[in-house]
Amino acid sequence: MVDLDLQIPTGFDPFAEAKDSGAPGAKEYVHIRIQQRNGKKSLTTVQGLRKEFSYEKILKDVKKEFCCNGNVVQDKELGKVIQLQGDQRKNVSQFLISAGIVKKDQIKIHGF
Repeated sequence: MVDLDLQIPTGFDPFAEAKDSGAPGAKEYVHIRIQQRNGKKSLTTVQGLRKEFSYEKILKDVKKEFCCNGNVVQDKELGKVIQLQGDQRKNVSQFLISAGIVKKDQIKIHGF
């Protein structure tokens, strides 16, 4: 009899290292959306911020900086979401980048 050394392939995940590291494909995005209310009124939502940040402090600074009202809403599926009055998409994205909360390539702006 011939004794062969066979290696049976096991499950290999080529992206296992990328999930643990801070590689560009493994990051979480911060989504900034606009929702149209009645008439000309609109609502800007920010979701996907890391949980170690204080949403209330971020909201307080954004409200003071852009002279708008807002609140933090707890959603079952999305977690905490920051809601702001008006179209504040560009303002909020610039604020988050300048404050060092997220990087520019981690922000996705949705709407119109």
